[in-house]
Amino acid sequence: MKIGFIGLGIMGKPMAKNLIKAGYDLVVYDINKEPMEELKAAGAETSASILELAKQSDVIITMLPNSPQVEEVVLGEGGVIEGAKPGSVVIDMSSIAPLSSRKIFKELEKKGIDMLDAPVSGGEPKAIDGTLAVMVGGKKEVFDKYYDIMKAMAASVVYVGESGAGNIAKLCNQIVVAINIAAVSEALILAKKAGVSPELVYQAIRGGLAGSTVMDAKAPMIMDRNFKPGFRIDLHIKDLNNVLDTSHSVGAPLPLTAQVMEIMQAIKLDGCGVEDHASIAKFYEKLANAEITR
Repeated sequence: MKIGFIGLGIMGKPMAKNLIKAGYDLVVYDINKEPMEELKAAGAETSASILELAKQSDVIITMLPNSPQVEEVVLGEGGVIEGAKPGSVVIDMSSIAPLSSRKIFKELEKKGIDMLDAPVSGGEPKAIDGTLAVMVGGKKEVFDKYYDIMKAMAASVVYVGESGAGNIAKLCNQIVVAINIAAVSEALILAKKAGVSPELVYQAIRGGLAGSTVMDAKAPMIMDRNFKPGFRIDLHIKDLNNVLDTSHSVGAPLPLTAQVMEIMQAIKLDGCGVEDHASIAKFYEKLANAEITR
């Protein structure tokens, strides 16, 4: 079985490397040549085009920024749909709009090509160490057939439902993460302004009900002033756009999500769009005229 991997960015590159480590036969493509050369050195083949990659692959994994890019790569001229064989599968691990996933699924199905929407959570650190969480939509029998491939990149791979369900689950994930980072930021700025060590407050509450994976990942980053992107503000804004579009279409008001979206928009205007989403803390620091440190 040969796997084609398209999209070797912050997330895609380490995910592809983990497939090589797991012993899979990999061919890769990216618009940037540097990560392709890096993957070649790690043991992958490289392809000159998406079409050629699709022709030689049984499984095509895409890890791209958003819905338009996935639709272009899969359905566009010279795209996956023109080269993939009937009976092959596209596993889209990008975080895109559920309606876009369902559109791509239907077009591929006409050609006898299966599709799973399998977005991931965990950011760059978990992509590197292979402990991502993957939430998957599509046909259950297709999920079962390709479970081991996804598990080579993840600690958790969960089937959620039919096409688009994986991306619905990812949108739910992004709501919880965004609001959680905002809550952590509010708590730490309160501690700082009240004259209590944010570090000691963090240590005091992390083992109780307030503790979370998000708190343990982001509170130390905030206090260390480390905003190197594991997941960029710009990308989280993209996800929350998809969240709010979807929520409006199904009639689910999300007032807290909308509020955090505006916080992220303000931070982006301050030049933090390319920073980690832990930069949400900077919004509160600006309001309080204080800096959260240990």
